[in-house]
Amino acid sequence: MGKLIIKSESETDPSYGNDPYSRPIEEHISKGIINLDKPSGPTSHEIDSWVKHILNVEKAGHGGTLDPKVTGILPIGMESSTRVIQLLLSAPKEYVCLMRLHDDIDDEIVRTIFKKFHGKIFQIPPLNSAVKRNLRVRTIYYATIYEIIGRDVLFRIGCEAGTYVRTFCRDIGEAIGCGAHMAELRRTKVGSFTEKTDLITLQNLTDAYYYWEEENEESLLRKYVMPMERAADHLSKVIIKDSAVDAICHGANLAIGGIVSLFENIKKGDIVAIETIKGELVASAEALSSADEIIADDSGLVFDTKKVFMDCNTYPMMWK
Repeated sequence: MGKLIIKSESETDPSYGNDPYSRPIEEHISKGIINLDKPSGPTSHEIDSWVKHILNVEKAGHGGTLDPKVTGILPIGMESSTRVIQLLLSAPKEYVCLMRLHDDIDDEIVRTIFKKFHGKIFQIPPLNSAVKRNLRVRTIYYATIYEIIGRDVLFRIGCEAGTYVRTFCRDIGEAIGCGAHMAELRRTKVGSFTEKTDLITLQNLTDAYYYWEEENEESLLRKYVMPMERAADHLSKVIIKDSAVDAICHGANLAIGGIVSLFENIKKGDIVAIETIKGELVASAEALSSADEIIADDSGLVFDTKKVFMDCNTYPMMWK
């Protein structure tokens, strides 16, 4: 992501807001996200319903639907963080896939074809997809073959959001000339959520809630339920002054005067996360200027607020 560049000096008032990791446990849950290891069988919406029941919350929503037979990372937000989870829809994804060829093919031919499916590729979504079946361009960051045994090809793929691995397998099969299909799939990464980032099962979550409710022990629940800010980890950050927070919460665009610091790699058109000095997520916004231009200028609106995640009046109104 690059490093933070200081634009101006400012301090935060401890009377307002909270460090995301120091929220009271009830607020921590309502503004929390879990990195769930989805089992094969249930739909993503069924998982949402079970999480609601386990944590006794009114709302739960996932970021990036997985088909019933697909396993792996399914980030789920509770209550107010269901809005934030939508940031993960555009985040890069990673999968481990078992592809089955429809004929016996020399291993080197398979590896050669795989090398051609890197970078930008064309895809048409499958028939059962929820989107229009229009030709689209998606980026494959890497597709690494781990093992080929007979007609089975095990590989790991990192790709742009909206890439269909099932279609990728079909297209590989057509390019080879024998046909192929996706036999098994596991999602291993969504944005900054990985299998090493406190990945939990429904049973883990049930146990953690029990220990809090029955034993008044909240450490496990705080470990498994992460602050909603984690859903924006894959985005560049803009840190703002306390005086600018409530204006952003009311939908105002961000001016240079309200900025404390920002990531050096921000380009015009990028979607960024606007945060308080305490690290609280305020909103997402589109950059109207690059980081270099913002550092060089003294005034002007430089970020177009897109989605607001912090409640109004969390910080006092300091604008007119």
